[in-house]
Amino acid sequence: MNTPLRAGLIGLGMMGRHHARILSQLPGVQLVAAADSSGDPHHAAANIPVVANVEQLLAHRLDYCVVAVPTADHAQIGFALAAAGIPALIEKPLAPDLATARALAVAFDAAGLIAAVGHTERYNPALRALRARLADGALGTLYQISTRRQGPYPPRVRDVGVVFDLATHDLDVTTWVTGMPLVSLAARTVARSGRIAEDLVVILGELSDGTVTSHLVNWLSPLKERVTTATGANGCLAADTVHGDLTFYANGSAKTEWAAAEVFRGVTEGDITRYAIPKREPLLGEHEAFRDAILGKDAPIVTLWQAAATIAAAEAVLTSATTGGTAAPEQPRIPRPRLASDYALATTDPSSR
Repeated sequence: MNTPLRAGLIGLGMMGRHHARILSQLPGVQLVAAADSSGDPHHAAANIPVVANVEQLLAHRLDYCVVAVPTADHAQIGFALAAAGIPALIEKPLAPDLATARALAVAFDAAGLIAAVGHTERYNPALRALRARLADGALGTLYQISTRRQGPYPPRVRDVGVVFDLATHDLDVTTWVTGMPLVSLAARTVARSGRIAEDLVVILGELSDGTVTSHLVNWLSPLKERVTTATGANGCLAADTVHGDLTFYANGSAKTEWAAAEVFRGVTEGDITRYAIPKREPLLGEHEAFRDAILGKDAPIVTLWQAAATIAAAEAVLTSATTGGTAAPEQPRIPRPRLASDYALATTDPSSR
């Protein structure tokens, strides 16, 4: 019988409690201990030790660790884990700035360790289906990617604004589903809820092939909305990531005989199809992928370098909002995808750690 991977968790807050739930049930993994200086406010760490800090957590002979603390603390904990030889799954955003994100990526690379960032939307069934259909050419020439992500302010967020906390989802998803980088961004932000950081942003962008992107993100709306729409020559695909639904709106093939209406419509309404797709919890998919990567399997994790590119885009958004002009995201060096054999842990018996 294979020995389960020994996992640790740092942070037992609003997000950490969900990581604890998944880790406690994940096949092939044993959650052995958690760390949080505030204890376990949500009673998420049932029957495992809860220690105060990362140094005490390392005494539990971890095979990997999940980091679910405020963004400002990612660097200190990430560097400690890299120095200790512990692979890490770090919540998004990876870091509060590009320089720190790059430094974390370099640290884990230098140690030969697998590390990933929790861009959970990449595991949303609706977005995975959208990406696959775009790759198959379902829309023909792609014209636009647009997203809407709005809802009430989440009390869990205290150290970053809406750009780093929420818009990073949309910036990452846009480049991931299309396979193209953002090359230009223009944005406007406002702060209306009494916080120093921005709580609403509107972003207009351009991908490397000229595809237009647009993103509406805020913490000010009582309407919770999570929608990604791709529009192309053949129609549009709309992903509702709250419910995991993907709908195709086809351009109609019937000719419009009413000349006056044809002038204004451009395309006609065709068939509407809502696809039946398997719906699995995105966070579970994220953990399964990281577990499999630790075990040396080919798994779709979000690398630290990929996450750093998203940080670069978020910084460009804030630069544009400050200057009133457009900004080009700095493109971090993204190494080739590494093979499992490149990582020290892939050839190490986890039980020996």
